[in-house]
Amino acid sequence: MSLKHALLVLLESQPATGYDLRKRFAEHMGYFWSASHQQIYLQLKKLNAEGQVSCEITEQADKPDKKTYTLTEQGQASLQEWLCEPVKPCAYNDALLVKLYAGHLTDTEVLITEISRLREHNEKKLAIFQGLERDYQSLAPSPRQQMKLPFLTLRRGILEVQAWLSWSEEVLAALRD
Repeated sequence: MSLKHALLVLLESQPATGYDLRKRFAEHMGYFWSASHQQIYLQLKKLNAEGQVSCEITEQADKPDKKTYTLTEQGQASLQEWLCEPVKPCAYNDALLVKLYAGHLTDTEVLITEISRLREHNEKKLAIFQGLERDYQSLAPSPRQQMKLPFLTLRRGILEVQAWLSWSEEVLAALRD
């Protein structure tokens, strides 16, 4: 997946400014896809140049012009084409695993501290995810049905964090042994 497709997905539901997209991106996709605001604005510029989005400029006094982006027919076609393509397996780059692999080159306490720090981070993330899960489960049937697929992405996140926490317990036990 590219940032391009994530932005097209977000624009499919409604037009938005770069600021709005950055905010929606963080709220809805930030848990499983990262992008800086510079990357988002650069991609919007490219999508506009390619004709996949249109840009309406509104002048503002004492502020930069406001640019509102809308998905074009060409952008919709590109999004549909991408949705039908098979995805590649995710590349997995994890600096912690490299540190653990090279753990014989450092003090065990360094690794224990690092794993413990990341455990705290993942425990907080799990609490956020579980809160979102409770919110979903409290929805009425119709909105819950509409949110079924985003909910399944949330479930994947929950299971991944739970697996990481379980694995980290195993690692900490081995390091302390």
